[in-house]
Amino acid sequence: MHIPGIFMFLFLNVFCCNNPTINNNDATVITDYNFSKPDKIYILPDTLREISGITEIDSISFACIQDENGILFLYDALNNKIKEQYFFHIDGDYEGITRIDNTIYVLRSDGVLFEIKKFRSEKFKTTSYVTGIPANNNEGLCYDKKNHRLLIGCKGKPGKGIEYKDKRVIYGFDLKTKKLSNEPVFDFNLALIKQFAINNKIDLPYRNKKRGAINEPIIRFRTSAIGIHPLTNKLYLLSATEHLLFIFNMDGTIEHIETLDTELFNKAEGITFFNNGDMLISNEGQDKKPTLLQFNYKQKSGD
Repeated sequence: MHIPGIFMFLFLNVFCCNNPTINNNDATVITDYNFSKPDKIYILPDTLREISGITEIDSISFACIQDENGILFLYDALNNKIKEQYFFHIDGDYEGITRIDNTIYVLRSDGVLFEIKKFRSEKFKTTSYVTGIPANNNEGLCYDKKNHRLLIGCKGKPGKGIEYKDKRVIYGFDLKTKKLSNEPVFDFNLALIKQFAINNKIDLPYRNKKRGAINEPIIRFRTSAIGIHPLTNKLYLLSATEHLLFIFNMDGTIEHIETLDTELFNKAEGITFFNNGDMLISNEGQDKKPTLLQFNYKQKSGD
């Protein structure tokens, strides 16, 4: 059912299955974004206080969801307004969204996918798929164009038992067969990620270990959003609760860990890219206004 609705919001310009390996030669990689100085900040309406996922539509507009209602919001950055909204399903915990041409996919936390075809039409069609993903809590969703599949990031552990304590995975959902991959397409080794942080002196809290063992950084790696850069083909992964952003090669090699300013990144639950590489990250409101941060792509010479 189509519900016309417009919500104004303020627009401010700001000036100011692969195991990852450690890539020490690229340890000091500097990203193509200045995470401490967004190029634009959008203050969103209270309707989107619990914004949980975003995806680009074109150079001036994007779509989003919030994690309580089955509503798809379309809004226009140029004119600073949400211009359309659509009910696609009943209330639920919706956590991820991505677009492929005229179809939008929405991820519910239990792993159910909703396929919304011709999402701009009042006669759009919604189909649901029970993926059977083993994790109970899933938040990351993006399109892997090169492999024509969706990637689903598990926020929680993919199983019970001590062997899953430090296991963090991403599964693939084949868009031809509409089936989940039998094994994760990314199987992250948390110990190697912590070692990367130690080697590169990432500013993180550390845990004191007993019996004279070397202290280790505290990294929980609880995926809240994922996205693939359209120009570099790098995988970006947000962990909102610990204010961290990870960058990986598509073979699983970790390249960068970015610590995020807690004032700017209140609770980063969504990430997407425009075709030119500009990046958007959305933040839930909690005790503040929900925000959308834009970081323009500043490609380094020689890239």
